[in-house]
Amino acid sequence: MGKVKVRLLPIVSRINLPTVLKTAILPGDSKEALFIATQVGEIFYIRDGSLRTFLDIRPRIIKLGASGGGYDERGLLGLAFHPEFYYNGLFYLHYSVAGTQGPGALPESISPNPCDPKTLNLKWINRETQYDHIDTVEEWILPTNGQPQKRRTLLNLRRPFSNHNGVNSLNFSPETGKLVLTTGDGGSGYDPFNLSQNDMEIAGKIIEIDVNKHTFFRNPPVVTRFNELPVPIQETLTVIAKGVRNISGISFQRFYNQYIKYVGNVGQDLVESIFSFTQNKRIPVTQLVQAFLMKSEAELERFINFGWRAWEGVFPTPIIRGCSAIPTLEEKTIAYYDEAVKFSVRRLHPVTCYFHEDPRPDKFGGTALTGVQAYMGNRIPALTGSVVFTDLARKEESGTPAKGVLAYTRIRTDCKLNDFSVIETDYDFGARAAYYVSLGTNLNQSTLYLGVYGSMKVTDFNQGTIFEIIP
Repeated sequence: MGKVKVRLLPIVSRINLPTVLKTAILPGDSKEALFIATQVGEIFYIRDGSLRTFLDIRPRIIKLGASGGGYDERGLLGLAFHPEFYYNGLFYLHYSVAGTQGPGALPESISPNPCDPKTLNLKWINRETQYDHIDTVEEWILPTNGQPQKRRTLLNLRRPFSNHNGVNSLNFSPETGKLVLTTGDGGSGYDPFNLSQNDMEIAGKIIEIDVNKHTFFRNPPVVTRFNELPVPIQETLTVIAKGVRNISGISFQRFYNQYIKYVGNVGQDLVESIFSFTQNKRIPVTQLVQAFLMKSEAELERFINFGWRAWEGVFPTPIIRGCSAIPTLEEKTIAYYDEAVKFSVRRLHPVTCYFHEDPRPDKFGGTALTGVQAYMGNRIPALTGSVVFTDLARKEESGTPAKGVLAYTRIRTDCKLNDFSVIETDYDFGARAAYYVSLGTNLNQSTLYLGVYGSMKVTDFNQGTIFEIIP
């Protein structure tokens, strides 16, 4: 992996936390516009160097940052444009709904303890009252010479905790033309209810939604499991993968007559992982529910499984504790040994991993994977055909301002774990923090965009800058 240097060209500054960066051609226009969705509920677009408001749904968004010192993983999380957006004006939103705040699924944080079996087999009970919030996926339309309007709701999802809701969570598949929703495992830590491996749970999955199928449900029921959905809605859904912890969207790279799919799974305590896959057997939710009712697992073997919660990247998920005998060392215990053995063969292996602690001089200690994009442009030849990714903030000595990391990897033809390399940037953020919170691209993946924020608090406003990554 060779060293690559790039420049960061500021495009717009003083905006709120940018969660989605992608381009589209507005109906009646001739050029791509860069759209920026912010976590608090604004959607802007840049056209001919001018920043304009496309939609503002801040009143629809749950109150953010009310607890936890301003840090929050809810809000406006997904924006996707229909493949025929230029002609039909349809686009899609995923956000956390105002007025749906609940008490949460557990009274306190619980970590797995192999010596205490009850911490390994927790159940989410009283779901209608014990939840954190409700997420919704909606279809909107931009009418000719009009303001965007909501058309219908596709899904209403009750979420157990505030975190792991996904980000950049909506994207259209160029293979199937369907809307892809990437859902996190529901939150807390270590997926306490094992939702990601439960085939009936909507949490922790990659799901396709056929938006061309119209049901008579304009406002579906609020659910957590596939079998709770009315059959006409089940018939619009297929499941691609499970074992998801938290994903920053899905990226597609055309390779001859097929597409390579890339996803980045955010780690727990040890490692961040990027996965890729080409062929996959999509399982219709109606078939999934039927297999569940028949107690048949034969059809379910076709799932792509990223391995969480049993596996964190290339490792069995560890519990990391201080070593009582030697305070400078850390003990690592396998959190879910039986599950790790069960999925050791059936899981998909990562393309590459990077670690929260890495002493190698040309690497870095990561925090959280925030974006993965295939780059197919030729302006930065060293990156052409590679997979570019971002980490929130490099682990540095305390007292220094946080700075994100840009890096890249490539796919090995033997499918073995590949190395990665840091991409050097020229931009001087000075004494300010610079968290790399999002990564986006244009329609043909020839241009990359980076979203940077000066704070980890969603209640600290107007500290965002969008950059174009250039040679």
